Amino acid sequence: MFFRPLFRIIPDGTKIRFMRGRFVGLATSAVLSLASVGLFFYPGLNLGIDFKGGVVIEVRTPGPADFGKIRTALVGQHLDEAGVQRFGDVNDVLIRLDSQPDEAATQAAADKVRQSLEAAIPGTRIMRVDAVGSSVSAELFRDGMLALGISMLMILVYIWFRFEWEFAIGAVVTLVLDITKTIGFLAVTRIEFNLVMVAAILTIIGYSTNDKVVVYDRVRENLRKYRTMPLRDLIDLSINETLARTLGTSMTVFLASVPLALFGGASLSGFAMAMLFGIVVGTSSSIFIAAPILLLLGEGRLKRDAQAAKTTKVGRMKPGGA
Repeated sequence: MFFRPLFRIIPDGTKIRFMRGRFVGLATSAVLSLASVGLFFYPGLNLGIDFKGGVVIEVRTPGPADFGKIRTALVGQHLDEAGVQRFGDVNDVLIRLDSQPDEAATQAAADKVRQSLEAAIPGTRIMRVDAVGSSVSAELFRDGMLALGISMLMILVYIWFRFEWEFAIGAVVTLVLDITKTIGFLAVTRIEFNLVMVAAILTIIGYSTNDKVVVYDRVRENLRKYRTMPLRDLIDLSINETLARTLGTSMTVFLASVPLALFGGASLSGFAMAMLFGIVVGTSSSIFIAAPILLLLGEGRLKRDAQAAKTTKVGRMKPGGA
């Protein structure tokens, strides 16, 4: 006895002609990626303490935080440059100071913040103090960018060995476009860019790569199965055949990330928001970017290679069958 699903995201046997919109998809992606590159330079990313350096002080007030009183108290201690923002609950506040020259200066700055806030708002407590020097933050930023570059290189090598070069180039170009759009999203939303965001981008790269490999695998299978079918129609067929799996997986990961975005607190909500955006971008790019690039690069050659493989196989079978 077989159990049928209560509902289907995508009905069986869809025949959507995705490649008809390939130029619109590529043009839209290019425009968004170029805009994201511009946003990277201005206004730029909201760099966290990991990459910018400085001191972060988490403060808990006895009641809902009064930001006016907090800023006035900090100005009284000549901490005009301090940044103040809400952190998690209504009585949690995050105060950012510029990088201090040494540990003693960091402790002195934290004491000044504590004394000023205790005088202005009795009952205020300092929950944690994190400090990162400028040299350490520069090293962390370099290592984070290096991790992204190495991951892209490894993906290129993996797909190049598993598929033909057209597949590898299509996948890597699409991943670069996905990353630039994610960077633009972080620049617009002002989500803090720190080591957690690097982990989010690496996760998005892994998810997006897996999604593209699923589509590419079906394309390669259909190249052997339908040797006379035009490549454009074959890619449309392959996407339709994997559409239910692609959207089902994306929906599962998306729904799992929503609670983290809503209730994960400041430490996890940024990661989850980046993941939600990356899931949407990665899924759509597999259909509207990676597949059209494969069509542009492989039209003619992939079909010739498939036909040549068929001819070679038939030639080898003739002596044995005689």
